[in-house]
Amino acid sequence: MAEVTDPQLRLFIERIQRLEEEKKGISDDVRDTYNEAKSQGYDPKIMRQIIRLLKMPAHDRKEMEALLDVYKCALGMEQMSLPLGVAA
Repeated sequence: MAEVTDPQLRLFIERIQRLEEEKKGISDDVRDTYNEAKSQGYDPKIMRQIIRLLKMPAHDRKEMEALLDVYKCALGMEQMSLPLGVAA
């Protein structure tokens, strides 16, 4: 393999390699944290869903939850929840 002779390219490659190593380390830390939470009785799958929801803008999350309620109701999975006073 030919040696990289462009010093700027070499710096970019080395920087990317360092960042990839850091990313792997962070990924390992996240996995360890989920495992620690699991050992304390928490469900990592649910925690991942919560993290995903927290990343969403509030209006997108509310819209998704409303649609989920509509779909569950349409499938008979649960009653559509009505605000107080609406059913009266």
